[in-house]
Amino acid sequence: MTYDGKDDMERREAAADTTPEHPYFDSFAAGLYPIPEHLLINLNYDYLCRALWVPLREEQKKVFVLIDDPNNILKKDMIKSLLRVKSIEYCHGEKEDILKLIDYFYGISSFHEMPGQVSSEKAEHATEANANIIKLVNDLIDDAYEKRASDIHIEPDVKDQQVLVRLRIDGECIPYKTFPYGYKAPIVSRVKIMANLDITEKRLPQDGKILYKRSSGEELELRVASIPTHGYTEDLVLRILTRGKIMSLEELGMPDITGTHFRKLFIKPYGLILLVGPTGSGKTTTAHAVLQVLNKPGVKIWTVEDPVEITQRGIRQVQVHHKIGLDFNSAMRSFLRADPDIIMVGEMRDRETAKMGIEASTTGHLVLSTLHTNNAPETIIRLLEIGIDPFAFSDSLLCVLAQRLVRALCPACKQPYHPTPEEYEELALYAGRDVLPKSRHSDTLTLYRPQGCSDCNGTGYRGMLGLFELLTATDTIKQMIISRKSIADVRKVAMEEGMQTLLQCGIEKIINGETDLIEVMSVCTHQT
Repeated sequence: MTYDGKDDMERREAAADTTPEHPYFDSFAAGLYPIPEHLLINLNYDYLCRALWVPLREEQKKVFVLIDDPNNILKKDMIKSLLRVKSIEYCHGEKEDILKLIDYFYGISSFHEMPGQVSSEKAEHATEANANIIKLVNDLIDDAYEKRASDIHIEPDVKDQQVLVRLRIDGECIPYKTFPYGYKAPIVSRVKIMANLDITEKRLPQDGKILYKRSSGEELELRVASIPTHGYTEDLVLRILTRGKIMSLEELGMPDITGTHFRKLFIKPYGLILLVGPTGSGKTTTAHAVLQVLNKPGVKIWTVEDPVEITQRGIRQVQVHHKIGLDFNSAMRSFLRADPDIIMVGEMRDRETAKMGIEASTTGHLVLSTLHTNNAPETIIRLLEIGIDPFAFSDSLLCVLAQRLVRALCPACKQPYHPTPEEYEELALYAGRDVLPKSRHSDTLTLYRPQGCSDCNGTGYRGMLGLFELLTATDTIKQMIISRKSIADVRKVAMEEGMQTLLQCGIEKIINGETDLIEVMSVCTHQT
């Protein structure tokens, strides 16, 4: 294809302002052009190199941007959302020139025309700022892990103009640090890049994972959630998952009678075992403690989870992916064609998944699943209400294990005391007279309360305890399922047959000096 001389001249004149012969590029080459740090604060070096654009400067509320394709409407919309300015003027630049300018801004020597110039004070400051954010985020993760935090909450506050970081330790959010409000965007961008999230998307929630290796060589896995909040900001929540750490049944701290009975049930060749409780009550931890006992070379175990938080060698684990249609129900269908002995379902969220789990348990498979219910008797009624066949359900059910987590008293500073007669009567009422008889005087009973020390960060609590309620599917309970009896009736019969309620389990741990009544009552009601 040929062009006449006039067209070629007009084209060169039209592009004169955006070619490397422009004075802007002379300034860059000389290392004298001011680095637009206020425009780069929300941008990342790797992202700009991939996207092939870079902001040059701001004049009279107009930002000048160098871009490889000024006609790309989608890219221009993305740039506008990132820079958050009303007026942008786009200049065309070649890929090589854009990359050189990005390197210059971030203090990386690739500008052949400016040898020795990258040591300028402003270029070093840009690189140093980026390195400081990386170190800040890494230190934050390391400190949170050292303090035994389960979650890191990063919360930019528009009103107070600061970035608050809180750590969830032993179930309670504790203020940790505050950073200047200018750190908001760099911290969010850094975490998003680590989690492989879209840093340009600030209007919708996103989820991702970080595989983090500490300086000690220990590997951590962090589940990241970014959530848009008021004032065009984003909150981040990082859940710390220690990779490969599995608790044993002994470490769960089940009462001896409950633990012995539960073990007899889950070693059966087939049937349905339900682990129930609210989010964060340790159901997944208990499920993997069970699977650890059952995991043997001659046993095929499939799990479907959302997300896969704990991994075990020898177990085949599937991560739910709703966007492509891989949910609990579809995974269960595949498992039944994949020769399983044991199936673990992350959650029975709907009738179809519950129905398939029950069918699998009646056809020679052991099925473990979790459910969000308050207690064991309520679980039975909940499944009947969503349309599960009571005959098939009663035939497959082995047991329901409800659980809660409470904070344990700090062993270094817990303070002994004798309860008042009123406190003793309250405990006796909750526990039952067979546990605390009325004739027993309170002066003979020693309880403990929190005090606070350096070991527990002044809270008086350190670590978590599990409370457990095991409902066994006896012949009487099975008949009550078929007859669709009420929750109160099921609870009454289960207690008569030896079920210890969550509240009674908590009272037992109070008497043993492991926790206090305030903690137990914060997660239990009179009915549990």
